[in-house]
Amino acid sequence: MQNKSNPLSVIIDPPGVQPAMPGDTVELYVVVTNQSKQGAVIDVFFDEASETLHQWSNSSRESLALGPQQSSELTFQFNIPVDALAGTYDYTLVIDAPEHFPEDTPIQYPRQLKVMLKEHTVVRVNDPTFSLKPATNPSNPAIFKPKESLQIEVMVDNRSNRVDRFRLVCPDLEDDWFTIRYPNTGVEGPGVLTGTSGLELNPNTRGRILLELKPPADAFAGSYSPTVRLYSANSPDLVLLDLVYIQIPPIYLLDVELHILREKVSNTFGLYEIKFTNRSNMPRDLKLSIKSRDEEQLYKYECDPRRVRVLPNKSTKANLIVKPGPWWRRPLFGSGLSLNFEVALQDKYEYPLPEKLPEGTLLWKSRPWWQIVPFILTLLGCVVGIVFLIWLVFLKPPAPPQLVAFSPDSINYIEGDEIRLDWQIRNFQQISKLEIDNQGQTNNQSQISSPPQIFDFSKGIPDKLNKVCQAQVKFLTCSNYNTGVTQPGNYTFTLKLYTKRQNKASYTQSITVKINEKPAAQVASFQLNQNQYTSGDTMLLSWTIQNPAQLTQLKVTGKTDSGTENVLATYTSAQLKKSCQLTTQLLTCKNISLSTPDPGKYTFTLQAFSQPGKPPNSFPIDSTINIVAKPLEIISFTLNGSQEPNIVLQPNEPVVLKWKVEGEGISVQLTPFGTVDPSGSLNLVANEALPTTIQLTATDKFGHSDSKGFSVKVSTPTPPVPNSLSSPNFVPSVPFMPSPRPNGF
Repeated sequence: MQNKSNPLSVIIDPPGVQPAMPGDTVELYVVVTNQSKQGAVIDVFFDEASETLHQWSNSSRESLALGPQQSSELTFQFNIPVDALAGTYDYTLVIDAPEHFPEDTPIQYPRQLKVMLKEHTVVRVNDPTFSLKPATNPSNPAIFKPKESLQIEVMVDNRSNRVDRFRLVCPDLEDDWFTIRYPNTGVEGPGVLTGTSGLELNPNTRGRILLELKPPADAFAGSYSPTVRLYSANSPDLVLLDLVYIQIPPIYLLDVELHILREKVSNTFGLYEIKFTNRSNMPRDLKLSIKSRDEEQLYKYECDPRRVRVLPNKSTKANLIVKPGPWWRRPLFGSGLSLNFEVALQDKYEYPLPEKLPEGTLLWKSRPWWQIVPFILTLLGCVVGIVFLIWLVFLKPPAPPQLVAFSPDSINYIEGDEIRLDWQIRNFQQISKLEIDNQGQTNNQSQISSPPQIFDFSKGIPDKLNKVCQAQVKFLTCSNYNTGVTQPGNYTFTLKLYTKRQNKASYTQSITVKINEKPAAQVASFQLNQNQYTSGDTMLLSWTIQNPAQLTQLKVTGKTDSGTENVLATYTSAQLKKSCQLTTQLLTCKNISLSTPDPGKYTFTLQAFSQPGKPPNSFPIDSTINIVAKPLEIISFTLNGSQEPNIVLQPNEPVVLKWKVEGEGISVQLTPFGTVDPSGSLNLVANEALPTTIQLTATDKFGHSDSKGFSVKVSTPTPPVPNSLSSPNFVPSVPFMPSPRPNGF
């Protein structure tokens, strides 16, 4: 209620939450009264924050010019889309007169429009209702905070004249996701104490149920929309539903630990274990490596596995082998040589990684004292060594490059994944160029031959490979080279190395990689609402499709006993999205209308098409569906409203014939007037031209016939008596004999 001192009075109908179903058109009525002594221009509009309501409204802003003590009514319409998501949508109605009442306006009225689920039962006046607080919708979900629960207040209104008992369920959630608390005493509300298994409310009272949502620790991050359903003991068939839109924000917590198994070595390798603990709420895909913390890297390493996947709240381990080398760099004296390194990680989806990763040290022990003798012998052999080095440097050709490893970054690819290549080359300084060739064949038998990728090493590592390659002494390690190949098929990649002294490939290696197709759409179920129909009825079809992302088209076919098969209906994926429920795994369609075919016995089959050129997946119905012909029947045939077969009419009496015939493919003959429509009338006059027999004959396309008729007779009028007979002086020459009367008089 507005303050009396305010110059504007506003009445809003309906005053509370406005319910609606997808596809409905709801109206909001606003009556504005100017209670002041001056005219004013008044703006009525929705606030800018209500973006969804602006799209649904026919007009989100209206202006009024009201004189003193004058009122006016505005109507706002909301056209709810058929595919609108269920939820409570908040908006604010603003009444503003900035030019005439700047101190008293704007006046704001918070409003709510509640879009219910399609399965929601239409609520009558005395049916119970409930509402959720806080209200959520797809554009304004409730966001969970870590280690905190979400409290939702469910307000239940018993609008009937009987005591009712209510029970709340969340059918879409596991039991560990939520807790439902009913009031334990009469203090919490007007309900009668019933324990903790339900809420009992007196007639025309309101009660409260507390719903606490707390996702388990292993719940993945993302958006959820669980359904809340209220059951009424008095009306068990009443479907009261609402949705709660919630969002679990991502958490990027990853613990990486380096455990030392063997860190002091002489002639063997260091052994470590890297433990990954994922304390986030999303899977982590990591690529593992290490990098040196020294100026020079004097070791080789191997990670097993090189890629790890860690699920939320799970741990996994990887083995790390570090082998020092070359052998001549081993120290002769002292406590040994420390080789320092740290763990390096790369996230597949570029999620944040820990700022500080574990560091390790491999101690390469010095040689034992008795090895000094070989060292002295080595010094003596230095002269020979110098000669050998001169020969090695000036006479012996450098070692040719060698391809140590060449492999794809994964062993399983699915259509849409891009093939990436990894390789390692020893003595890469001797490379003049590197060539990668791709030859393949897609699953539709088309050949793919792309031009080879050539990289020039004459001036060092090419710029195109700087981002994927890393040089380590004599080794060049390249990872995640993008090939651009994503289509399903078998591909052969060939890597060729060209040395600086030769003009042909000195080393060639090929690998074959396969990209599998995405799983095709499959019909999981298909059924009709009944086994027999009458021609002209509407059949209701329901089905479930797996892998709906690959679905392009659905066809419903019917096969008669004679073997003739016809396509009865075709549905595109766009049509199905509007009338069916779609998830990432299933497409569920219920009660899809289809007209009956010609009468007969049919076997119905649903065919799901995925990609052009591939056979569809078919699902036939086991039972035979019988289509019965619509019977031929003359519903009515009347003459002046009568159905008596023998009728006597007066001369010049109006004659009205009316008839109505039902059947399939019918032809109607009105004898003797010819062919007529199945339903109609004919106006005639009772005279000599009127036929004595009128017959209505109907025949359907199956040869069945039916007829009805009338025998009509027009009565003959009595001749008038001459006026001379009334004179007393008239004497007839012959005796007067009255003529007999016609039948029917």
